[in-house]
Amino acid sequence: MHTLTKKQARRIAVKAQLLDAPRPTNLLEVVRRLNFLQIDPTAAIAPSADLVAWSRLGSSYRPVHLTQALEEERTLFESNALIRPMSDVGLHLAVATGWRTHPTVQAWLRDNDRFRRDVLRLLERQGPLTSRDIPDTCAVPWESTGWTNNRNVTQMLEFLQSRGEVAISGRVGRERRWDLPQRVYPADVEVPSFEEAEEIRNERRLAALGIARAQARAMPMEPIHVGEAGEPAVVEGVKGEWRVDPRYLGDGFKARTALLSPFDRLVHDRVRAEELFDFEYTLEMYKPASKRRWGYFALPILHGDRLVGKLDAAADRKASVLRVNAIHEDVTFSRAITAGVQKEIGDLATWLGLEVAR
Repeated sequence: MHTLTKKQARRIAVKAQLLDAPRPTNLLEVVRRLNFLQIDPTAAIAPSADLVAWSRLGSSYRPVHLTQALEEERTLFESNALIRPMSDVGLHLAVATGWRTHPTVQAWLRDNDRFRRDVLRLLERQGPLTSRDIPDTCAVPWESTGWTNNRNVTQMLEFLQSRGEVAISGRVGRERRWDLPQRVYPADVEVPSFEEAEEIRNERRLAALGIARAQARAMPMEPIHVGEAGEPAVVEGVKGEWRVDPRYLGDGFKARTALLSPFDRLVHDRVRAEELFDFEYTLEMYKPASKRRWGYFALPILHGDRLVGKLDAAADRKASVLRVNAIHEDVTFSRAITAGVQKEIGDLATWLGLEVAR
């Protein structure tokens, strides 16, 4: 059993997320280490996947690099709003084979099996296609109280993707282009058993997080628990047992300052962020402006092994400026923190091709 101070635990988490110095230099290596980049359409500053890549790689990163890796080099693939290394596609397909279908979905797919076959035949003949290029031949419409109600083609494609029967070939703007997996994934993919895949995924997840709980509450898109991966640890002043990746237990740590996406995995688990970093954060884009504390799309600020505040900023592309509305200090900023934050704001503006406006 390892006994860690909070500082040691924080440094493990920061190193695992490639947020220490020096910066990495290769996009594919970043995605491999982080396990995935999350796609989110919000672009108050920049899309989250690009912000996460920029936080690691700096201004050498360009969004076109991500598109090339996905659509030309095929070193990455997209599934369920996550971008993963193509080398992990076997794990994705193993999970697809073990996909536990909700009875409602199962019944809908059974009632619409002809629709399913229509979609697959059309993709075989004409793919890749966007959802709007695919006729709706469903027998029973998809019923929902939300935005998916009667969006039958989209729902069918989503369910077929979860089963590994279709794949995302690329995008036209924000629209996904769908195709058969054999035209997107390598021909020699090795698919492990579902149980083996789950074990490997837990190990990869811990490697990306550094320190995590064996079991945790359910989270959308990607779990935050790691099972029995790694080794047991306790953190002084924090209740309960953790799992830690022993590769990060060394003392070496070189600090830097970073501006993070609200969806960055260092802060995505809000409970862990409070337990290890004493950092409170809520994404406030869905709140009325009058009820926001930190801003519409506030960026968490990392300095060394501490989350020290939030940056309220927005990219005003019509005016060609990055508007800095406020810098919220969770701790009193030292000169070093202030200098680091100002440099990152300047670098962010330069990367976006904007001027800083305060």
